[in-house]
Amino acid sequence: MTTSKPVAGALLATSITLMATTLSAGETGWPEKDELSFGFIKLTDMAPLAIAYERGYFEDEFLFVELEAQSNWRVLLDRVISGELDGAHMLAGQPIAATVGYGNQANIITPFSMDLNGNATTLSNEVWDIIRPHLPENEDGNPVHPITADYLQPALEQFADDGRSFNMGMVFPVSTHNYELRYWLAAGGIHPGYYDPAGGDTSGQIGADVYLSVTPPPQMPSTLEAGTISGYNVGEPWNQQAVFMQIGVPVVTNHDIWNYNPEKVFGIREDFAEEYPNTTVRIVKALIRAAYWLDENNNANREEAARILSEPHYVGADYEVIANSMTGTFEFEPGDVRDVPDFNVFFREHATYPIYSDAIWFLTQMRRWGQIEEHKPDDWYMEMARSIYRPDLYEQAARDLIAEGIMSADDFPDFDNEDGFKPATSAFIDGMTFDARFPNDYLDQFDIGLTGDDTP
Repeated sequence: MTTSKPVAGALLATSITLMATTLSAGETGWPEKDELSFGFIKLTDMAPLAIAYERGYFEDEFLFVELEAQSNWRVLLDRVISGELDGAHMLAGQPIAATVGYGNQANIITPFSMDLNGNATTLSNEVWDIIRPHLPENEDGNPVHPITADYLQPALEQFADDGRSFNMGMVFPVSTHNYELRYWLAAGGIHPGYYDPAGGDTSGQIGADVYLSVTPPPQMPSTLEAGTISGYNVGEPWNQQAVFMQIGVPVVTNHDIWNYNPEKVFGIREDFAEEYPNTTVRIVKALIRAAYWLDENNNANREEAARILSEPHYVGADYEVIANSMTGTFEFEPGDVRDVPDFNVFFREHATYPIYSDAIWFLTQMRRWGQIEEHKPDDWYMEMARSIYRPDLYEQAARDLIAEGIMSADDFPDFDNEDGFKPATSAFIDGMTFDARFPNDYLDQFDIGLTGDDTP
């Protein structure tokens, strides 16, 4: 469904008056293209687009936007590449994969990161019943979290004894969900399989102990219920939907796998940004304001956001299901509700800043699992990250918002001293250290995964 706001004559006249005021404060000129169409997938982390639209932040930038739900990630990317969509809510791996030529080759950039965290891994009731007796418990009798993939071993053995493969779903081969699920499994000594595009095998199942396959996000619960898969990694609200349907149990969030990990981005074609530079900066300004509103005053606006997202033209899930994770809690089993205030982070921790370190981590995972077929030197990772993630565009938008008095310099990174790299971190479920400046050293740490000159 398409969501749009027409421009009435009175509104246009008012907009022209306001434009003069805006231009006197900021530096970005009149948008070269003001009628835009953006795509999204029905997930709660598309929220910055919905909020920028509903609260009039796009209109404040003299942009008149249509938001269109897309059937799956492949269609969404294809429509951005073809120009049918001007931009979209994207998997962080999509601009990266397109630029390096895995799948469709296209120069897609991101001037805005949409969120941190927001995913979880859910197991079927059958698998949960097998592993539950092996899990340590808190004093309240509930399982200790995070639950590592080591505890899947009894289920894998049971499936093998029954002559069944163990199948799990993820949303797309270059999705954060795929890489998070693989990371979690490998950290528990379970091989998720390799890709071999040079050899014609893009299944990602070479040498796998667990077989991962693509399932569109809204179809995850029904596919789990049908028994086609025994678990999945997906964004919200589709993990909480499994709890409400009583068909599965979330066992680990991606915040547990990597604290404050990047999730979605806003993707546009590089030639769009070059042809419409003012429009691009104004899009980013509107999205920054939306993200800020979503996290403002310790998530005080999240209930309103959940109601907006529950509308059928956005996510279309019940308000209660969306609110279960959006408002700072997460339900693992019926009644096992825990405080997870950072399950969704839209602005805090500089979530919106497109930082090179994040792009490099995704590139390392593509190499680890064979989507990048050959060893690449560290400089190559740096070059790719700089060509895809565009903090320069983000910085221009932020400086305009500061100049206009809408936001404060304290809300943003210190641009004068920012080099695009996060400090090295070991905030992973397996304790491995990631320093984006040394991607090959990072890959060398893993027992499971390609490194050096390895091939699948």
